[in-house]
Amino acid sequence: MLSENLLSFRNIMLSAGLIVLVVTVFFAFLRAVRGPRTADRLFAINMIGTMIIIAIAILAVLMNESYLIDICLIYAMISFVAVIVLSKVYIGAYQEKHSHDEKEDDK
Repeated sequence: MLSENLLSFRNIMLSAGLIVLVVTVFFAFLRAVRGPRTADRLFAINMIGTMIIIAIAILAVLMNESYLIDICLIYAMISFVAVIVLSKVYIGAYQEKHSHDEKEDDK
């Protein structure tokens, strides 16, 4: 069993980790809004999802609640599928624009 000092230190470090995650989510959100490319936005959205998953896992440890791990896993699956769908949409739009530009060049 951990002593009271180690438990207190662990809680302080986990709380500091949550604060760092909140700051990095803010910067990733700025990157998602500002771009400059669509790929940068997709990457920023994926980073935000990953950091939220980590934050939920840290909260599960801090609050000693195991159901939060289940929520974390579900969120990870949803985040993965969302990034795949957004990537497919982006690739489709890029290919459509590229083929449209080639048709205009042929004329």
